[in-house]
Amino acid sequence: MCPNCRAFITIEDKVCPYCEVRVGGRAIDQRMPDDLLGGLIPHAKFLTMLVLLINSGLYAAMMLYSLKSGHRSALTDIDTETLALFGAKYWPGLRSGQMWRLVTAGFLHAGILHFIMNMWALFDLGANVEEGFGPSRFISIYFVSTVAGFYLSAWYSPVTSAGASAGIFGLIGAMIAYGMHRSRSAMGQMIKTHYSRWAIYGLLFGLIGIFPIDNAAHIGGLAGGFVVAWLAGLPLPGNWRERIWNTAAALSVAITVLAFVEMGFFFQRFAR
Repeated sequence: MCPNCRAFITIEDKVCPYCEVRVGGRAIDQRMPDDLLGGLIPHAKFLTMLVLLINSGLYAAMMLYSLKSGHRSALTDIDTETLALFGAKYWPGLRSGQMWRLVTAGFLHAGILHFIMNMWALFDLGANVEEGFGPSRFISIYFVSTVAGFYLSAWYSPVTSAGASAGIFGLIGAMIAYGMHRSRSAMGQMIKTHYSRWAIYGLLFGLIGIFPIDNAAHIGGLAGGFVVAWLAGLPLPGNWRERIWNTAAALSVAITVLAFVEMGFFFQRFAR
């Protein structure tokens, strides 16, 4: 679609045949023109797929540990002890200073249905945020959303919880900010409306109470993702601000790795 007159054109057109405005390539192609491994891993989904793999590996590890500990229901539901050992939001742990749980909790899930629903939402949302904001902003948004979500959750309730939904709601907040940054266009308005509905439906689903959903984590994640995305703005290749977000992404990754190292030490001390 031509960005000027909105007419449908072919991907080979360099100039719109209707309004004669020069048409550039997609922003994602300009920022990251080549796919990884000959196209096997597209850039626009690389980080999303990486988070999916980490979540999947941790869920498999928790399920095997729970089964080994004698919990026969581990194929569908993970027991609270296992969740606490692997780094869920666990009030006694946080009270004793284990703040790393605010990070690790975002990569764990309490059951197979919980896991599948979150991974489906992450797969859909993650690629959109990666393409719209670029990898550095994506990492920063996801990290801040997760920490903000579980911080608000810990303040609101001592109940043990975990899940990628804090980060997922952060991605929803980011897409709302994306639409607001482009609010002068019809596309921006559509994006803002679409993801605002996602946020409303998601929060309402949590209020219904059919499943034990941590709405405080969702609200914290939504707010965190929106604020970071709004402050970050859209990528401007070559701009000095890009170095700031590259640094923020590197710090987010370093803190996440450190949090999992702390979780590993904790697990070694207390696992049976």
